[in-house]
Amino acid sequence: MTIKVGDTFPSVTIKHLTEAGMQETSTDALLKGKKVVLFAVPGAFTPTCSAKHLPGFIQNAGALKAKGVDAIICLAVNDPFVMQAWAKANDVGDTVFMLPDGNGTLTRELGLTMDGTAYNLGHRSQRFALVIDDGVVTRVDVEKPGAFEVSSAEAVLKNL
Repeated sequence: MTIKVGDTFPSVTIKHLTEAGMQETSTDALLKGKKVVLFAVPGAFTPTCSAKHLPGFIQNAGALKAKGVDAIICLAVNDPFVMQAWAKANDVGDTVFMLPDGNGTLTRELGLTMDGTAYNLGHRSQRFALVIDDGVVTRVDVEKPGAFEVSSAEAVLKNL
């Protein structure tokens, strides 16, 4: 079942890398008491994700915060090491929290997986953007295959 407006965001434990090493946190901790934009990409270092999707959220972080967004999260079905390297390659800093979903657990819980086996990518996340307010989903924008329109930072800003 695909996540929809009004649903509570799934509670999942994730592991991510910090300067102190591997850390564990929960989606509950990331979302509690905050208005969050979570966008998902099919994969770190892939063309549209690296050239447009992630950079758009980095560039528009100030405008999103001015509209009441407390945190921006980037989700990809990649391991913590890849997500950390992608963050460094894009000079993300603390602008966007890079959420690795290495086993695709969260993506499956959201009902937003994509079968990329025809492209040798395995099972990944569809490209989408969610607005979440204190753990409750208030907006869902899922791209059609191959598209990049409704989940961009600019589209999210327009709809806030």
